[in-house]
Amino acid sequence: MSSCASSSSSEAFFDLACVRAQFPALAQMVNGNPATFLDGPGGTQVPQRVIDAIADYLASNNANTGGAYQTSRNTDGMIAEAREAMADFLHCDSDEIVFGPNMTTLTYAISWAIGRELSAGDEIVVTLLDHDANFTSWKALEEKGVTIRAARFNHEDCTLDMQDLAAKINERTRVVAATYASNAVGTINNVENVVRLARQEGALSYIDAVHYAPHGAIDVRALDCDFLACSTYKFFGPHMGVLYGKREHLKRLRPYKLRPNTDNIPNCWEWGTLNHECIAGIKACVDYWKELGRRAKPAVANRREAILAAHAAIHRHERKMTERMIAGLREIPRLKLYGISDLRRIEERCSTFAVRIAGHTPLELATKLGERGIFTWDGNYYALNLTEQLDVERTGGFLRIGLVHYNTVEEVGRLLAALREIAA
Repeated sequence: MSSCASSSSSEAFFDLACVRAQFPALAQMVNGNPATFLDGPGGTQVPQRVIDAIADYLASNNANTGGAYQTSRNTDGMIAEAREAMADFLHCDSDEIVFGPNMTTLTYAISWAIGRELSAGDEIVVTLLDHDANFTSWKALEEKGVTIRAARFNHEDCTLDMQDLAAKINERTRVVAATYASNAVGTINNVENVVRLARQEGALSYIDAVHYAPHGAIDVRALDCDFLACSTYKFFGPHMGVLYGKREHLKRLRPYKLRPNTDNIPNCWEWGTLNHECIAGIKACVDYWKELGRRAKPAVANRREAILAAHAAIHRHERKMTERMIAGLREIPRLKLYGISDLRRIEERCSTFAVRIAGHTPLELATKLGERGIFTWDGNYYALNLTEQLDVERTGGFLRIGLVHYNTVEEVGRLLAALREIAA
């Protein structure tokens, strides 16, 4: 990003042209139209530095770990650097960072390990607003006689019913699992309160931050959660999962693992040989955040401060796009927007929108938009409880529109114009 301008003011600066220049995928054309990637919740595009890091690792250092030779030592060093980078991203220590193929696999690993300690009469609280990875992974423990209690959400605005959640947490609760932000409707939950409610009853907290990570800064120390999972391919990195676990829990719990694998954390939680080239991409992904933050606010003292500055700059840009999107969606005939639509409550949601238009299935909408070079998703996005509760699962779920910081207000306008044309 050396060719991009920096800010000399105290307010974080966001250079959208510079940002977009880092992402080669954004230059594509579809049927004569510029490709418009509004599919961020399903996985974002990656900057060139991530592509280069993956290719460079495979070209120069492709080796297994623990070997008595140079490329293996280089691989060990690279993984250590990637852990340090993700520790700065989440604000924890590097031995509290676990890598895995995806968030789902990591969540199952933790649920199975916790399940070893549970018996009939123990309870786990989940929510109906979550991605199924943070629901079924815990529901599987019903096989041990564990009771699963599911907290409701408010149908009118798709927010978590905090009173119902609190009522379901009691002295028998062992785990409370909740999402930081809904991957379907964009609701941002009060996870601080979720963690507090769990801790009051001596329960562990498990937070799914997959969807929140590209939109807001995460501070696991301040949050004081016990576990938090995310996926780097949702915040401009490769297809990998990352788990934060408090050191005391990672040491105490017994993971299911192969005998030769070390008992030392965090490695004992990582099944088999890791995807080293993608871990190299994770380090480059965090470097992208760091450089974005330093361009936004050159006075930052370290990588963590740079990441926070990047989020501050991104937040204003995403808010502007969210305001434009909500205002425009309201004007489209027969369109229903699910989730928070009151602009006075915009801080309670991120830039992800679930809609339906009467007379069109979500698949039809996504297909017609795709033909225009506008990439969106249709279906339930694994938020199955949500689509079932809102009675849209049988009719194709939602059309999901997901904005991230490389998107533009102009792309929002193009999407809205296309939806108006389709709905007419």
